[in-house]
Amino acid sequence: MISDNQLLRNLDKLHTTKLGRIRIEHNLSLTNRDVIAFCKEKILNPEAIMNRKGKNWYVKIDHIIVTINANSFTVITAHTER
Repeated sequence: MISDNQLLRNLDKLHTTKLGRIRIEHNLSLTNRDVIAFCKEKILNPEAIMNRKGKNWYVKIDHIIVTINANSFTVITAHTER
């Protein structure tokens, strides 16, 4: 569900830390992939469900949940839905 929201307007600011990249690669079994490009692709998917709860955005798509800090646009983690 793509709508006009702060996350989409600031997608160019999306980034992660070194530890965040390692955590996302491990949680999603990604190898040799740019995790930020992967997350942007998921966020831009028309089927993505975006919800802001407190200080974080949660994006659900393809049984994956991506957690993004709403103030800094740092991808904190991404993992498969349980």
